[in-house]
Amino acid sequence: MNVFALTPEQRALAASVRQITADRLRPLAAAGAEGAVNRPLLKAMGADGLLARLFPGVESGQPTRQAAAMDLCLLREALAGQCTEAETALALQGLGSYPILQSGVDEQVARWLPAVASGDAVAAFALTEPAAGSDAAALQLAAEPDGDGWRLSGEKMWISNAPEADFYTVFARTTPGAGARGVSAFVVPGDRTGLGGEHLDLVSPHPIGTLVFDGVRVDRDELLGEENHGFAVAMRTLDLFRPSVGAFAVGMAQAALDAAVEYTAEREAFGGPLVKQQTVAHTLAEMATRTEAARLLVYTAASAYDAGEPNLAGRAAMAKLFATEAAQYVVDSAVQLHGARALRRGHLLEHLYREVRAPRIYEGASEIQRTIIARSLRDSHGTAPA
Repeated sequence: MNVFALTPEQRALAASVRQITADRLRPLAAAGAEGAVNRPLLKAMGADGLLARLFPGVESGQPTRQAAAMDLCLLREALAGQCTEAETALALQGLGSYPILQSGVDEQVARWLPAVASGDAVAAFALTEPAAGSDAAALQLAAEPDGDGWRLSGEKMWISNAPEADFYTVFARTTPGAGARGVSAFVVPGDRTGLGGEHLDLVSPHPIGTLVFDGVRVDRDELLGEENHGFAVAMRTLDLFRPSVGAFAVGMAQAALDAAVEYTAEREAFGGPLVKQQTVAHTLAEMATRTEAARLLVYTAASAYDAGEPNLAGRAAMAKLFATEAAQYVVDSAVQLHGARALRRGHLLEHLYREVRAPRIYEGASEIQRTIIARSLRDSHGTAPA
């Protein structure tokens, strides 16, 4: 099979998701409040089986396998092309839950994942701190021994779904001064005594906030994986989700491209349709080329992940880097072609313009992706990293 061609089943999945999103999810997203968790939207996504696709086996009571990277990319691209709020809601449910699926024990999986898949529980991934962003190994949230458990003290920042989530996968320092080797992962219920936080108001409309841990108690059975191996728990989840961030970007780029093609074909200027102006036509051609190139990079990275091929980190970084940068260009170009009307509050492109900026930062900024790519090149040529 040509790895660049989707199967009939994959095409059908994407088409079905687009239809569900346009018919049922987009109205719910429009009715929600910006910057807050949209629980009716999550419930609808659970009822339609979209969230369950994150956890194969969850409907039979055995959510023991992770989704294929390609399926995750198809889901996110299809959702993003119709409703970025629905795409983000699905992605955050997966990001917050996958440390449990990949590294948790059966009891942890059984407690949380069915509720996430049904849309009854809101998940969050709590890694970033005020002084630990791109350098995640520098995190300082302290996990101090307390009997047969720990007490967490410190802050998290830029946490999606905070402070409204029902549980958080939290990464905290159990061994001071040990860098990435002294971090442990925990699942922490959102109503735990001593846990607080507040919303942050960002350009992008999705829910995000801070968390404050004031001696929050966590028990031994809330540890995910092994003590002091939490950084690997985080990276394992991010390695899977990184290509699908590119898929989110491709979905936004395609939506912007479609809007630009339609508008320039209908808009009359200088005696004919705007698209007949060479500079406009060439801009559309560049937008289409970058979108398709990004899509192919994303699909290639996802296929490589599913096949267990080598150099996955480098491929995933290329996909995220190129797709998010391409989407920024395509959305910006679409706004330019539309003119001032695209900047009116409520216009599709005004919405995409606010949404498209964040993916170049989160889950590893573009600069970090370039570092990962360069390291993978050195490794593949047998050169020790600097």
